[in-house]
Amino acid sequence: MEKTSFHAAAQWPAGHGGTRGLPRDEKRCAELKRTPGMPTFPRAMDPRPILLVTQYDGGRFAGWQRQPVARTVQGEMEAVLSRLCGAHIPAVGAGRTDAGVHAHGQGVGVRMPAKWSPERLQRAMNALLPDDIWIATAHRMLEDFHPRRSAIERRYGYLVGTDDEARSPFRRRYEWAVRHPLDETALHGEAGSLVGEHTFRAFAVAHTAPIDDHHRCVIQHAAWVKRDGGWVFEVAANRFLHHMVRFLVGTMIEVARGRRPRGTIARLLVAPDNAETSAPAPAQGLSLRQVVYPASCYAVDA
Repeated sequence: MEKTSFHAAAQWPAGHGGTRGLPRDEKRCAELKRTPGMPTFPRAMDPRPILLVTQYDGGRFAGWQRQPVARTVQGEMEAVLSRLCGAHIPAVGAGRTDAGVHAHGQGVGVRMPAKWSPERLQRAMNALLPDDIWIATAHRMLEDFHPRRSAIERRYGYLVGTDDEARSPFRRRYEWAVRHPLDETALHGEAGSLVGEHTFRAFAVAHTAPIDDHHRCVIQHAAWVKRDGGWVFEVAANRFLHHMVRFLVGTMIEVARGRRPRGTIARLLVAPDNAETSAPAPAQGLSLRQVVYPASCYAVDA
């Protein structure tokens, strides 16, 4: 099977299947049961799940999850869905991005009456959504699809600028301007320690996960890639904890600046808490690049 590099795939919205070069779990969707969070309809309406691959600029949002007063991505999407359907339609995300975090490929699941084809829903929503949210693609999914539980991989990218222009208003909204030289060897070494299955208690906000959560994540890919004007940290895993990528980036940058010793990431991977972890990197440099689902989750006519 032809492989697609993480860096290349990250430039495009998640398309049909989204699994080129990735392991496929053909039984994943069939094994999933209907779970809370997706709406139910009378049988006569024949509701069908649709995946909306969504992009947004997180700068003016208080995060993904709806809040009573603050502006959120979920809140804006559900307001549009309510206008289209005359009833509350939950928009269920593959994950919750924090305030200021962007998305190039957030997976959003909705259950709609059969009259709404993916293409029709995409056009209607893009006509009504604010200009900082855009539906890139829409797909018909099988009945047992769940936007969060069905995902087999999530990909994030974090932009760090190291040149003088990184402080430009046209860049600082989407990257972290670091004015100090970074040790390239240190960056690569720390990122290399992440690949595999580890416990990430040191790289998560305390008390935000369920008390019985094991805090273990499987990192399939972690690398710093040189780009014009700086770096991008690319990371892919089966799951991420609250602030996890930002804690990782903040700590690795401290090592690359010579303020912490090499091997810090490996040492913190066995730490019981985040007491010695560096402050998280700023939110604006982070983007959810893609959410990957098994090909078996997509309907044949998707």
